[in-house]
Formats: sequence, C-alpha cells, structure tokens
Amino acid sequence: MQVAVILNNIEHGQYALPEFQRGYVWGRKQVRELFSSLYRRYPVGGFLVWTTKPPPDAVRGGPTQPGRAVTLLLDGQQRATSLYGVLRGQPPSFFQGNARAFEDLYFNIRTEAFEFYGPVKMRDDPMWISVTELFNASVDDIEHLAERAAQFESDSLPQPLGAFKILGRLNRLLDIRQNDLYIEEIAGEELTIDEVVEIFNRLNSGGTKLSKADLALARLCADSPKARDELLRLVDGWKRAGYTIRPELLLRCVTTVATNRVSFNGLRKVSASEFDGALKRTAQSIDSILNLFRGRLGIDHARVLGAPNALAVLARMVAESGGRIDDARSQQRLLYWYMQCFMWGRYSGPVASTTQRDLAVLEDSGVDGLIDELKRWRRSLDVRPDDFAVSTRGARFYPLLYILTRANAARNLCDGVPLAQHMLGVGAQLELHHIFPKKRLYDAGYNQTDVNALGNFCFLTSDCNRRISASAPAIYLRDAEAKNPGVLKSQWIPEDDSLWSLERYPDFLAARRVLLAEAANRFLNSLLAGTQRLSAPIVETTQDGEDKRGVAEMREYDEDTRDVADVLSIVATEQIAQPETDYEICDEHGAVLAIADLAWPQGVQPDLSPPVALLLTTDAVTDALEGRYGTIFTSKQRLVWHLEELLGIDIDNDQIIGDPDAASAMSLGVTES
Repeated sequence: MQVAVILNNIEHGQYALPEFQRGYVWGRKQVRELFSSLYRRYPVGGFLVWTTKPPPDAVRGGPTQPGRAVTLLLDGQQRATSLYGVLRGQPPSFFQGNARAFEDLYFNIRTEAFEFYGPVKMRDDPMWISVTELFNASVDDIEHLAERAAQFESDSLPQPLGAFKILGRLNRLLDIRQNDLYIEEIAGEELTIDEVVEIFNRLNSGGTKLSKADLALARLCADSPKARDELLRLVDGWKRAGYTIRPELLLRCVTTVATNRVSFNGLRKVSASEFDGALKRTAQSIDSILNLFRGRLGIDHARVLGAPNALAVLARMVAESGGRIDDARSQQRLLYWYMQCFMWGRYSGPVASTTQRDLAVLEDSGVDGLIDELKRWRRSLDVRPDDFAVSTRGARFYPLLYILTRANAARNLCDGVPLAQHMLGVGAQLELHHIFPKKRLYDAGYNQTDVNALGNFCFLTSDCNRRISASAPAIYLRDAEAKNPGVLKSQWIPEDDSLWSLERYPDFLAARRVLLAEAANRFLNSLLAGTQRLSAPIVETTQDGEDKRGVAEMREYDEDTRDVADVLSIVATEQIAQPETDYEICDEHGAVLAIADLAWPQGVQPDLSPPVALLLTTDAVTDALEGRYGTIFTSKQRLVWHLEELLGIDIDNDQIIGDPDAASAMSLGVTES
C-alpha cells in the first residue's frame, strides 16, 4: 500500500490504535533515519493491522459510529505517526507522545541529508528546505524553491547543481508518497484481545513488546476503554502532590485490592464494573496511606518514599478497612511495618513472590502477622550504628534520617525552630546540609564516599544552610549550641567539641551513627508499642496536588540534587520518558550493588534503547556493575550529551545549572555512543 493511501486512511479514521498500544516513543534520530531510508528507497518494514468492529471508545483516533469496521495498527505505529507528523505537519488523532520528535525536519538539496532545524546552519541557506513545507507547497512554489536554490549555488559555488538537478531531488523526495509499504492483515472479529496481543508480541519487528501489565490493561480496555485514562489521571494527581507512583504499580495495587493476588492474571475474572469499583477503592486507600505518611512521618515527596512496592500490600490492608485506618495504634503498627520494609529492602528482590507471601499473611493475621513475618525474615529488626555507614541520598536509611528529622521535631541550627512544623517562605525550604562542609573535607584529602557519608547529613532551612555555608564545624556548631541550647542533641550531632575537627572526622561519624541508631530504635519501638507521640497534624494530599493547609512543601537540596533536578527539568521540557529516582541496581539475588540517582531500566526510549543510569556518587563498589547494567553516567553533562545523541535533539544550555564536571561515563555492558 502506498504511503499516501496509508496517510489518507489515518486522516479519515480508517486506521486507528487499540487502547492497549503505548504512545509514541521515537526520537528525532529514528525519524531522520526513516526519511533517509524512504528517500533512498531502502526497506523500512511493513505494518501489522487488525480489521475488526470494536466499540468506538476502545480505539484511539478511529470512527465514532458503532458497528463500523476499523483497521487497528498493531505494528508500525512509530513509522505511521512519523510519516503523518512530518508530511501533514501535525500529529494524527491517535497521537500520544512528544510531537517535537518529528517537528522541523529539513532536507539539504546538495548533500541529500536530513536534519532537524538549526538556525545557525540553516537560516540563510536556501539549500536547506523544510520537508513539511515542501509536501504542502504548490507546484509553482516548488519550482520557485528550485530556482532560488539554483541561483544561490550559482552565486556562491564554482560547480552548482543547476535547477534541473535540484528539481529532480525535490521530486524524488516528494515521490516517497508513492513508496509501497507491505501490509500484513489479521482478519477476524472472533479473535480475542489475548490472541491479538500474542500475535503482536510475536510479530512486532524489534519494537516495544507488551508487558504483563500492558496485557492486563489490554483485556480491561476491551470492556472498559477508559480504564487507562483513569489510571493515568490518578498517577498524574499524585505526581502533582509530590509522589511518583507508576501506572504499573497502581495496576498492581488494584489487582491486590480486587483479587488478593499479585498476578495480573487474576484480572481475567474481574468484570469491567468490578475493576472500576476496585480502582476507586484503591485510589481512596492510597490517598489515605500517603496522607498518613505525610502527616505522621513527614514523607512529603517521592525521594523519601521508600519501598513503593509495599503499596500493593498496604492498599489491600487499608481497602479491607474501608479505605482508611482511624485508630492511632493500628496506624502506628502499619507505619512500623512500612519503615522496616524500606530499611531492610523487603521489596528489593523478587517483588511478586514477596508480595504474594505478605498478602497471605495479611489475610490470616493482619498487620501483626506481617510484623512477625518480618522478624522471621530478618531475625533482628534493631537498627545498628553500622547501618548508617553508607553514603548517597539513595541509601535505604536516608528516608529514615528524613523521617527522624520531621517526626522528632529536630531543630534548625540557626534559630532553633522545629523542622517538623510547616514553614512559610522561600528561605524556609528544607535543604540537605553537610555538617562537615564538602570543600573542607576534599581539601583535607577525604574521598567522595567519606564526604557524602549519611552520618554527615542533616537538614536545615535553605536560609540557614546558606548562612553556614562552608564554615568550620568547630565554629558554627559551638555558636548554634550557645544560642539555642539542646539544638545539637535534637539533630543527633555529637556535643563533644573535640570531634569537630577535620582530623577527628571518622570519629565524629562513628559517634553520630551511635546517636542516630539510638534515635531510630526509640522511634520504631514507640511505633510498635503504639505509644509514639503523634504531634504532627495530618496534612491531606488531594488529587489535584494541593496541600489543604496551603503551606510550603519541605524539600532537600544540594549540589547533586541540583544536577538531578536539572535532568528532570530537561526530561519534562523535552517530554522524555520519566526516569526512576534512587534506583537500586541489584544482582540476580536482589542484593544491592549501587544506587543510581536516576535510571531508565527499560531505556530512555522504552524497550528500544539500552538501560541508562546516572550515578553521581561513585566508589569502588561501582566496579561490581560491570556487565550488570547498560550505560552508567557519572556526570550530568555526559548524560545530557547522551540524550542529545540518542534522541537527536539539541538541549538548551540554559536548562543545565552549575558547572558540569568532565567525569566520563562508564560503559557497562554496551558501548557508549
């Protein structure tokens, strides 16, 4: 079938997408290569389609008349979208993704190369022409383009192509509308969603395979076409409130609420109405859980939301209690179980089997049974000083330090104000503070792991953090204690001033780990006993992300988190796939090898490119990653360059804050481009 016919079918709604299809994931590099191949008449692959009569709302971009047959694109969405987007100058009606991937594609008449618009190179050079404008130009306009380009060449080059050859190349480009692409058609309304998805996965030519979660959604969308939209709406609402809950995890939670099973296969027996009801109960339960985390533990953003996979069990627990848990003792034991889960990595290994085991225990013995199961699994749930002997904010005990700060009313070093309060004003934003300043430690010969030791972290307001800056601990700690007696104890900072020198830094860390472990055990034991003084009011998180008290959210921030924030800003601006934060890179047994600040486990272009991670704090342990992961970058700038190369985009330098270092990426398992 000719390209022009395919585009007309899309335009008139004859070609559409089934709801189980993912959105557009191609980058500019793939679009550029597609048009280069079409221009040179190279094979670009065919299309797999399924002609059926689905319900009107079970497809994207199809007809609205009930009973009308429609051809669903099973394989070829990326190519069809790219062709339509470039040649028509707008995305097709079924489009979901980043339209910048196919906007402003240009063709060089002399070199016959395709590139995306760059003003410095192309603005005053008529040999660069917009592909979209060419395909929408009249015959007279095309002849004028050829004449203008020929005149430019004759005025500036000793061997110009000439108007005839230029016009020939323009017509060759226009003739790609007549290129024939192979169409493989699956016919039969009797086919089930399962059968069609199986065919899709078998025949998909190197593209994105559907996961078990996608297959479950495919079944659901056959009966409840708006299920995916509702899932995404809920995820977006929690994201605006500061929490990252991926659609797959939400679907897992719905599955446990509906079936008390972790496997998506359990949804086969769930009707559309039953699923809609389970989704509502799940959303209510997760709202209740997040409100509890936020109000009682101070977990107010995604970076300190440890063990997110535990939400599947928690959602079942709360849903069975009617969508909320009101009595204080039950709340505290739930929080105790959750904190123990993230501290010891309960859900870092085989998530499905662990979740199913915990669901069975929950059904038999409730939260008390879950706690007993943890004790059997770990033997000891006591926190030891050595548990704080880790570095980086991604460490499992980092959320514990944050929780202790918020829930135990640790006080600001500059003015003694409790940090558990909701604080107003820009200068009151919570920031991560190195007790021993980084520069002083580096100058004294300490390495990156020592500098970023968890025992060297505390939290202050941004205003206080700036005032202290790189002051010597022996000076500013003594001054802080003199002005506000007890402020050091509230932050578990050793009061022995002989430990405040650079020479005694290792001894300072050892002493502070003891204090942190003691504080952690006191807090956890009080939760277990149901005697924790819960003085912080619950601040409810609504689906529109608004804090009902209308106060500023508390965040931690330092140089490394600025790098992470820069990358996340680029991800949002360029509409790149959302990465995971504080991602645990594990071996085959679930043991953590390293914690990446950011990671794309399925690739920046999901399932089309290798895994990528950003690891800003590195040490000898990263050598163990050899062959276990895709590409690890140890600097923001190198990652940005990789994104530019992979996606064929130019990232505005204004989006990159700070002075990027020249650390190189470690290529682990694949070759860095």
